[in-house]
Order: sequence, then structure tokens, then C-alpha cells
Amino acid sequence: MVEKTIPAVQEETAAPVKKESTRADAYYVAPPVDIYEEKDKLVLVADLPGSDKDSVKVDVENGMLTLQASTQSQSVGSPIYREFELVNFYRQFELSEKIDVDKISAELSNGVLYLHLPKVEQVKPWQIEVKIAG
Repeated sequence: MVEKTIPAVQEETAAPVKKESTRADAYYVAPPVDIYEEKDKLVLVADLPGSDKDSVKVDVENGMLTLQASTQSQSVGSPIYREFELVNFYRQFELSEKIDVDKISAELSNGVLYLHLPKVEQVKPWQIEVKIAG
């Protein structure tokens, strides 16, 4: 496995995504990924050209988000020249406790995967009314 630290948010004190890794195997390709921060979530955008909904798998286990996908041949005959390589995509990210893993959602559009990673809601301070006893 190859690991590296990636910046996930502007503030260094809060890093909802800590590390990412990919397999060093020649049969796997690390898809290009962008991560955007919104007020209440992060959005991870991964390019998975040639992948369809059935070939994309996203798992979270022990704080690790794993993204896997494969490409399918779209040819209608025997290729005589080919530049498009059929590949398997693989990428892992270590999530911090600031991501609500139960609310993660994903959508695929034209070979681009959008992962919505909601932040855990902060406990809001409130004032307790003091009453007079008696």
C-alpha cells in the first residue's frame, strides 16, 4: 500500500479526511480525486471513466473509506487498435471522527462519482433556566 497525507480542509486543527492510500499493484489505478468543503459536509469527486453503477463499490470499515470500480468493454467487435485500457480503480481514505459515516451518500454521473461526507453535528450550547425553589 502507498500512503500519503492529504489536506482535507483549510483549518489544520480539523481534518475530516486524514490519509489516503492506493494499491501498488499494476492492475489497479488510483482515480484522480478532488475534495471540496461545504459548511456541513465534504464532497469527494472521483473520476471513474468507463465505470457504471454496478461496477462501483464504496465501503466504510474501521474508519477507512474504500472506493473500488472497474471498467467494462464497450466494443461491438474485435479491436484492431486500442488506446483505452480496461482498468480497476482502487483508492482508500482514512476518515476522522468528524465525518458522520452513517449518512455518507454516493451518486455516479457520466463516469464521475460524487461522495457526500456529512460532518457530525456539533452539540449546540443552550442556557438552563434557574428557578427559585419553594
